[in-house]
Amino acid sequence: MLFVGDDWAEDHHDVEVQDEQGRTLKAARVPEGIDGMARLHELIARFLPQDSDPGQVLVCIETDCGPWVRALVAAGYQVYGVNPKQAARHRELMSLSGAKDDKADARTLADMLRTRRHQLRQVAGDSDEAEAVKVAARAHQTLIWERTRHMLRLRTALREYFPAALEAYKPLGLAGADTLELLARATDPTSAARLTIGQITAALKRARRRDVPTKAAAIQAALRTEHLGQADIVTGAYAASVRATVAVLRTLGEQIKVMEGEVGACFGRHPDAEIYLSQPGMGGITGARVLAEFGDADGRYADAKSRKNYAGTAPITRQSGKTKTVHARFIHNDRLVDALHLQAGAAILHDAAARAYYDELRAREIDHNAALRQLGNRLVGILHGCIKTKTPYSQAAGWAHRYQHLIA
Repeated sequence: MLFVGDDWAEDHHDVEVQDEQGRTLKAARVPEGIDGMARLHELIARFLPQDSDPGQVLVCIETDCGPWVRALVAAGYQVYGVNPKQAARHRELMSLSGAKDDKADARTLADMLRTRRHQLRQVAGDSDEAEAVKVAARAHQTLIWERTRHMLRLRTALREYFPAALEAYKPLGLAGADTLELLARATDPTSAARLTIGQITAALKRARRRDVPTKAAAIQAALRTEHLGQADIVTGAYAASVRATVAVLRTLGEQIKVMEGEVGACFGRHPDAEIYLSQPGMGGITGARVLAEFGDADGRYADAKSRKNYAGTAPITRQSGKTKTVHARFIHNDRLVDALHLQAGAAILHDAAARAYYDELRAREIDHNAALRQLGNRLVGILHGCIKTKTPYSQAAGWAHRYQHLIA
């Protein structure tokens, strides 16, 4: 067997090929792209018999996604994507001085794969449908996170020079379409105080608000109240920055709706979509995010426990002598944890068994977020069983051993 360490960068890869005894057969730098992949194949072929199986080549790289990794998998190699922290810990074993360079990193990866392969996880290729869901779902969520960041920047700017706007638009939300329309029309206190009831009412109606006359009057009154402000020149600078932020927020809002449709289309084409949608508390967007982060490769999760560990919902136990403590996992996939938290929060509103489990945890004086995390952990186990058996969610199958009285 051959063991290949691949230390990747944006435009090149430092690789080292080792044999089963750890001897370096070849070290080289190849470019990123098709030419680099061809050169890597040629390099490996020098040390393989003509009738050998590509599966005899094991590659270790600090990522598990991207076109380079997919090309390695397509070539038939066994590819292991490792966490950079794992590689850093192994590097400390090989170099006590702390010296580091790209060639040494490639050697570290090859050596780690050769000596600790049983502790590493092989990259399992997801289907093209799952990859499409991942791209769309991540782009959609990233846009939402960006909107939140810009909204917080907008709030900070308004608080510095126009606090009356925060009070006026608080019931609408700073990211509301009507709020952004009114801010774009009147960014400074003087022009905002001149907004008429008709202008405010029209914006509220376009946003389909209820009780428009009352809201319009309250907004106008708040905009016309006296407040502490800044010098005119400073106010003008703040107003310009707010106009720019408002323009970004309006564009983000439009593109979020576009990507939401793309997420729904990609998710709907996946054969497991119905299974995900059958889970309690899981809708189209949440289901797409969970599928995107779990993937759909066969055999990636040996059992429900391994799926829970990857999800970050399973607790970590630390024991030393007579001391034993249980902690939440703080190192996890943020996108997946966020989606599972949303699912658990919705599940307690729509599924009696999930609610009963949540209430049971709360009765043991477990706080709200910890109870949702434990419920999410349970729901991940149920999801694993549904995917494994290709059957939709069943309350009877998922909770019969705990809440038979709810299912009877």
